[in-house]
Amino acid sequence: MNMYCQSAFHQLEIVIASISEMVGQLSEEDLTLRPTEGKYSIGELLEHIAAIPAADGHITEGASKAEMEHFYETGSMKTKDEILERLFENFAQLKTQFENYTEEHLYTETTSWWGVTNTRFEWLVQTVAHMYHHRGQLHAMLVHTYKKDPEILLFE
Repeated sequence: MNMYCQSAFHQLEIVIASISEMVGQLSEEDLTLRPTEGKYSIGELLEHIAAIPAADGHITEGASKAEMEHFYETGSMKTKDEILERLFENFAQLKTQFENYTEEHLYTETTSWWGVTNTRFEWLVQTVAHMYHHRGQLHAMLVHTYKKDPEILLFE
């Protein structure tokens, strides 16, 4: 695997480990907490986070809007264990996807269904940013709304 991809996957491992640590501190009931009406509950946010590696992997390959809608419709997770299992599975799938890319594949541009064009490597960088963004949301929800500070390191 390309050394830049290895570094990006190392960052994904860090963010996933910290998310897993936060989930481990939650009760199943905490998943129903919804700090803002009309926005994700903690459980819904975690479902979204767990789907990101696979979803972004599909986007990297130019999946259509219909394909992505189907992907999201088929991935319901209700418990902490289901969420973490899917997160780890989806991460492994994304890593395998990128391990199979040649340098040419990495630097080939693909276009998302909403019209954004990036190289496959840029899509991987976006995935890292996407995961850190939502981890920050989860952390803020827990700390500022529910006074549940997980007291974990957020960066190495």
